[in-house]
Amino acid sequence: MEAAVRRTGQIAVVDLPGNITIGQGHVVLRATIFGLLEQCQQCILLNLAKVWSMDSRGIVELVACSARARDQSTTIKLLGPPPGVYDLLELTKLDEVFETFWDEEEALASFAMNRCGCSKRVVFADRSLSHDQLS
Repeated sequence: MEAAVRRTGQIAVVDLPGNITIGQGHVVLRATIFGLLEQCQQCILLNLAKVWSMDSRGIVELVACSARARDQSTTIKLLGPPPGVYDLLELTKLDEVFETFWDEEEALASFAMNRCGCSKRVVFADRSLSHDQLS
């Protein structure tokens, strides 16, 4: 499984194909999301339309990515999970954690209220600077 990342303005859209299960896609999911977070990406849309299945390991990785993203003021939203994957999200109550969309344009528009640029702050002794001020 390989994730494809495409940019739509300030939003990173991650297209995930295949399974997010132990031994398969869970490592790709984590590496892709953590990589985007290291790049200071603050708006991420996970396209799950081509994800065939997700197991408990996939759920654990999704939660870990969500926690790391929240720590960095990043928003992750989901796009088009197939019925079986959405059922799992409902069962685990993750449908209440992740805003989920079935239309990509609607999902992208929903980020309009989010600041999708970098807002990491670096603290130097008695003052803090935003990432923009450091550039």
